[in-house]
Amino acid sequence: MTKTFPGVLANDSVDLRIKPGEVHALLGENGAGKSTLVKMIYGILKPDSGTILYNGEQVEIHSPARARELGIAMVFQHFSLFDSLSVVENISLGMDEKVDMNALAAEILDLSEKYGLPLDPHRHVYTLSVGERQRIEIIRCLLQKPQLLVMDEPTSVLTPQEVNKLFVTLNRLADEGLAILYISHKLDEIKELCHKATILRLGKLVATADVARESASSLATMMMGEELQENQPRRSINVGEVRLKVDNLTMEAADATGISLKDINLEVRAGEIVGIAGVAGNGQDELLKALNGEETCRMSECVVIDDKHSGKLSPNARRKAGLASVPEKRLGHGAVPDMSLIDNAFMTGFNRMGLLIKGIINYSKTRNFANQVINDFAVKTPGANVQAESLSGGNLQKFIIGRELTQRPDILIVSQPTWGVDAGAAQTIHRSLRELAEKGAALLIISQDLDELMEISDRIGAICGGKLSKFYPTEEMTIEKVGLLMAGVSLEDGGNNNVA
Repeated sequence: MTKTFPGVLANDSVDLRIKPGEVHALLGENGAGKSTLVKMIYGILKPDSGTILYNGEQVEIHSPARARELGIAMVFQHFSLFDSLSVVENISLGMDEKVDMNALAAEILDLSEKYGLPLDPHRHVYTLSVGERQRIEIIRCLLQKPQLLVMDEPTSVLTPQEVNKLFVTLNRLADEGLAILYISHKLDEIKELCHKATILRLGKLVATADVARESASSLATMMMGEELQENQPRRSINVGEVRLKVDNLTMEAADATGISLKDINLEVRAGEIVGIAGVAGNGQDELLKALNGEETCRMSECVVIDDKHSGKLSPNARRKAGLASVPEKRLGHGAVPDMSLIDNAFMTGFNRMGLLIKGIINYSKTRNFANQVINDFAVKTPGANVQAESLSGGNLQKFIIGRELTQRPDILIVSQPTWGVDAGAAQTIHRSLRELAEKGAALLIISQDLDELMEISDRIGAICGGKLSKFYPTEEMTIEKVGLLMAGVSLEDGGNNNVA
C-alpha cells in the first residue's frame, strides 16, 4: 500500500498480513504511517497504489460503510463523535440499518456492564471525559460483531484495571476467530497481548516480528532504528516556596452530568512535580479548568499563584502571572484544528514570547517560535504552515507540550502529557518536564498512566468523584496503593474507609 500527501510519503509499498484469531500489532514512531495505513483499510483514505485481499478475494474499500459491510470495524484514536448528540444517538449513526433506540440503549448497557466500560446511553457526548468517549468507540465496534477489528491506541486513556478487562475481552474475541489489528506505543501491552507485529519506520515496512521472541527493547530498537535510552534515575529534589496553592476549592458542576469539585486542597512548590491519578471522568477536566481560569472561582483566594489571589483571574491573566496548562483534548482545546502550527503557537505564546508589538503580530518571531518547538521536540511535519489537524495525534501532542515548555512557565499543569506518543517522545517529554522543575517551576501532572506518574512525580495523590486525596511521597507508594486512592479509599487506616 502506498499513500502520498503533499510533502510526505506516508506509506511506501507497505505489506501487512493478518490471520483470523490473531492479535497483530502495528508499531512505529509518531508519523511512521500507522494511522494512514489503517485508514486505507477502513476506507477513509484511498491508496495511491496497492491491493487489499480480504478472505482471499481482492476488494476495494471505498468508504467506511463498505468496510463495515465486509466486517471491518475500527476504534479511532481521534474520536468520530458528535458532541451535541447522546451516546446512543452517536452509536446509531454507525449502524447501516434502522434500529430501535430503546433496544440499542439496552444493548449498550449490557455490553458496557459485561466488559467493564461504564456508559450511560442517554448522556450527551459533550459532557463526557476523554476516557468515556473512548468507551463509546469500543462499544460501537463490539456491537458490529466484526471479523477484523482495528484498534488505534485504545488504552491510552484507560486505567490498568480497565486495560486488563479489555485484554480479557480481546483475547476471548481472538479465541472466537476475530482478527485484531492493534496499534499502541505501550510495548509492555504489545508483549502481553499480541502474537505478531508489523513495524513501520518513516512510512516503510522494516520488519514483521514474532512478538513472543522479542523483548520490549528489541521492538523499540526496530521502531526507532536505535536503542531506547534507559530511564533516568530519580532526580534529587530541591523544593522551594509554594508557587501554586488551592485552598478549599469547591465548584458546582455546570450541569447535572458533570462532576462537582469538593473542598480541593493542594500545594505545589518550586522545583516539585506533583502527580494526580484518577479514573477518567472523576473531575480531572473540571480541576484543570478551575486552575487555568477557564472556570473562575467564587472566591479569589481559592487559587493562589505565587502568593497572589488568582481565583477570579481569566486564563490570559493567569498566563501573565506565570501559569500555563495543557488540556487532555488536543484538537479543539489544546489546538485549533484548522489553524496552522504558527497560529497555534501564537495562541498561547504571544505574551510570554513577546510576539505582539503594539498590538501587531510579529509574524517572523512567531514563525521562529513554532519552528523552535518543531525542532526541539522532533515534531514530524512538512512545515510550520500546515494545519494542526493534519498532524498525527502523537506529533500534535509533542507540539502542544513543546509549545508550553518552550515558554518556560513558572507553573505548568499538564493533563495526560504522553497520551498517544511513542516511547522515544515520551522520554523527551519527561526529560523536559524534569528540566523545567529543576529550574524552579512548579509542575502538576494529571494522568491516567500510573507508570508515568510513578516515574516522574515527587508526590502523588488521586482524584475520585471530585474529591482529592492526600498526597504521599512517590517512593512510599505502589501501583496498588495508588489504585486504592483512585477508588476513593483512604490509606491512613489500612484502606478500610472512604476518603471524607
